[in-house]
Amino acid sequence: MGMKFPLVTCVIFFCVGSSCVAGDWPRFRGPDGNGHSTAIEVPLKWSAKSNVKWKVAVPGKGWSSPVLFSGRIYLTAAVANGDDQDANGVDRQLRALCLDAASGNIIWDTLVFRQDGERAPRIHKKNSHASPTPTVEDGRVYVHFGHMGTACLDLEGQVVWRQEDLAYPPLHGNGGTPVLFEDLLIYSADASSNPFIVALDKKTGKVIWKKNRSKTPASRKFSFSTPTVVKTPAGAQLISPASGAVFAYNPASGEELWNVKYGQGYSVIPKPVIHGNMVFIGTGYDKPNVLGIRIDAQSKGDVTESHLEWTISKRAPHTPSMLIVDGLLYFISDGGIASCVEPGTGSVIWQERVAGPMSASPVHCRGYIYFLDETGVCSVIRAGRKFDILAKNDIGERSLSSMAMDDGSIYLRTEKHLFRIGD
Repeated sequence: MGMKFPLVTCVIFFCVGSSCVAGDWPRFRGPDGNGHSTAIEVPLKWSAKSNVKWKVAVPGKGWSSPVLFSGRIYLTAAVANGDDQDANGVDRQLRALCLDAASGNIIWDTLVFRQDGERAPRIHKKNSHASPTPTVEDGRVYVHFGHMGTACLDLEGQVVWRQEDLAYPPLHGNGGTPVLFEDLLIYSADASSNPFIVALDKKTGKVIWKKNRSKTPASRKFSFSTPTVVKTPAGAQLISPASGAVFAYNPASGEELWNVKYGQGYSVIPKPVIHGNMVFIGTGYDKPNVLGIRIDAQSKGDVTESHLEWTISKRAPHTPSMLIVDGLLYFISDGGIASCVEPGTGSVIWQERVAGPMSASPVHCRGYIYFLDETGVCSVIRAGRKFDILAKNDIGERSLSSMAMDDGSIYLRTEKHLFRIGD
């Protein structure tokens, strides 16, 4: 379907970003949470043996993406008792780590939570017990382990607070990353039953509001999406996909503003991306779709019929988040087929095979888009209406984590190591 409103009436909405210096990557999907790097220059070509500044072993296992702030790297890991980090039924230490970006040396390694192996639910084979990505802001590091709890640390690794009172029954493990809005830390808990979204006081970890999800068509309730906050003329909106529907809330109060329903979609993972007065949503399993939804500051209730502008089913992603680059929408299927789309109409400009199986979200820097597949091969294309692949770089190790960037370097997490790539 096409646009339903005249272009002259469009209002530009903006994602709420963070205040950080150029080159920092302080949260999931980068400085503004949209997959864009502010780096001046990053490497184009590398391999397991070339253009590697350092490679360090990371304890345990985790698919949280690395984040960067003021020359330090932060990430999480789940360290199992024994040699088998994939073992079920064993105790684990859920840890937060800080590394020096220049050398890769571990500065501190803090035990945040202990996980009882006998009570820990099984996770999906592609998941980990440490998948949500840390967030750094104002001298604090926020780490989240889903149903196991959330915590705040200072930049020296000391725990400021822990929140363990929001247990819920996960399915396949944890995944979605919290977002910050003013003094709140907000995350979704779309578990096997009774899904909800909750806001914590970022200074204390105290629950400020908790909102049960409204009923959706989906019979399966679990999802893992990271919310997005957008500014509108009527105030901020928290856009949060769940199973069966995407919801918009008042982030200050948790009041539900509007929703768009998408049937039986579940295990929804992609983070929403904003362009102008449109938001783009992935609908998850079993049949993924990409939805282009018009954002209306005055919308209330179910706006599926009035605000869903278009739908794309072919080559839609289950897992990777999307990108907007120079007014075009890019996404990649879990099978490695990339698409370039007109965001206003949903018209497909091109669809081409770029990579192998995908879990990581693509990253953009200075007109180049980086796609890291699960085998450790990163394909780089030139953004534009003509498909142009520039490089394929094989790090030689399995990876499901999204990359981080700063000036001159790429930080890439594999199953056992963290790499700094740079000329």
